[in-house]
Amino acid sequence: MLWIKALHVLFVISWFAGLFYLPRILVNLAMENDATTTERLLLMARKLYRFSTILMVPAVLLGGYLWLGYGIGKGPGNGWMHAKLLCVILLIGYHHACSRLLKKFEQGRNQRSHVWFRWFNEVPVVLLLIVLILVIVKPF
Repeated sequence: MLWIKALHVLFVISWFAGLFYLPRILVNLAMENDATTTERLLLMARKLYRFSTILMVPAVLLGGYLWLGYGIGKGPGNGWMHAKLLCVILLIGYHHACSRLLKKFEQGRNQRSHVWFRWFNEVPVVLLLIVLILVIVKPF
């Protein structure tokens, strides 16, 4: 079980690296006017999104295996796990929202400012903080 936990944490950390950096690329895209630079940023964003998706899959599958296979977070007094699972669902939704936003940039249809993307960039930070508190402190 410890090997599975270690791999789960590794893939979660790696996935979060993408969740932190991809929206930052979107901030730069929202500020950019040069076509060559825009194409380079789009290429970087596409590659990062694909790689982050590859990392997300084992993170979620290993987490599910720990939860269902080993019973971590099951039973009475484990409300923290339900809250954590809600955060994971929100993070998966955030990941897919990044894809939709990236597609708008690729189509030249972005309507949002770089300031909006700066705020959007903070969502995974807040969710990570909540997940860490839930997993370590287990407040309920």
